[in-house]
Amino acid sequence: MNSIRTYILLLFLGLCLQQAYSQTYQFKTSGFSVLEKNERGKWGEWSNLDLVNLSVVLDTNKHRIVVYSQEIQLFKILDYIEREENDTDIVYSFMCKDNDGRECKLSIITRKKQDYRKQLYINYDNHIIVYNIFSV
Repeated sequence: MNSIRTYILLLFLGLCLQQAYSQTYQFKTSGFSVLEKNERGKWGEWSNLDLVNLSVVLDTNKHRIVVYSQEIQLFKILDYIEREENDTDIVYSFMCKDNDGRECKLSIITRKKQDYRKQLYINYDNHIIVYNIFSV
């Protein structure tokens, strides 16, 4: 009987600790731009910044990132990449699969020397989408 109580207590504590470390982060976008590779595989120019007001949610409990655009962009997080930091940036990256099953890398970059401005990069093999974001 004592072992059952101990097991239940450990299970309960484990679930509580898991909840404590899982978080949801909410952002809003202020604009986006796209960079594409040309026919020869060379990167072109960034498109003009388009103003856009969208919600972005990073949910570490559900292991996903959602961009609430006209067509919802759902990214299932496959792997959490170790945080990187240098003199200019703080980078949190995630290996993901999108709605269509395509692999991509998402990065939330904080620009230290630009008043800690945040950007969300969605990196595919042939194009990159960047959103300017801020915490809500």
